[in-house]
Amino acid sequence: MPLGKARKTQQQRETKMLEMKFTGRGGQGVVVASQILGLAFFKAGMYPQCFSVFGGERRGAPVAGFLRVDKKKILVKNEIRRPGEIVCFDDSLIDFDEIRNSLADGGGILINSRKSPEDFASLRNYRLAIVDALAVSEAVGLGGIVNTAMLGAYCKISGGIDLDYLLEAVAESVPAKRESNLEAVKLAYEAVIVPGETD
Repeated sequence: MPLGKARKTQQQRETKMLEMKFTGRGGQGVVVASQILGLAFFKAGMYPQCFSVFGGERRGAPVAGFLRVDKKKILVKNEIRRPGEIVCFDDSLIDFDEIRNSLADGGGILINSRKSPEDFASLRNYRLAIVDALAVSEAVGLGGIVNTAMLGAYCKISGGIDLDYLLEAVAESVPAKRESNLEAVKLAYEAVIVPGETD
């Protein structure tokens, strides 16, 4: 997203709680991603709250993770029905009607996909970003676990969390293939595409 929009987003977060939804399939690292990002925000001096929903405890089943972040302690405990941002790990789970009915007005959506931005033209009223997180993860030897790549892309477009905090959180949270996960963050940070954005 253009720098002006990134600044506006950061200013909005200073006055309003951020609510995010992560969607994907079991085995992609969806729940861990929300926890790592929560830790990154905590390191930045904010208050995170994470929780998740499992459609079935098996690889490939739909999974959702949720994250709230605020500058003050979070007292609400209810589920997030209208997130301000959606991070989708699997484009086969995209339901355009559901997104239009749930994503807050002016919200952002990051999608892991090899498709072109034109395939998501019906989402043009939202802040859309696309990254081929699978290609990044495969390139660094992580296979289909795309969580750190998705977080790197999110960090680039959000304007709300510094890359150093994210890298620190990844280094602390990932017990295996730490260097590969850190590299995935950095590669996806550079690879994310924002339709309509010019260099």
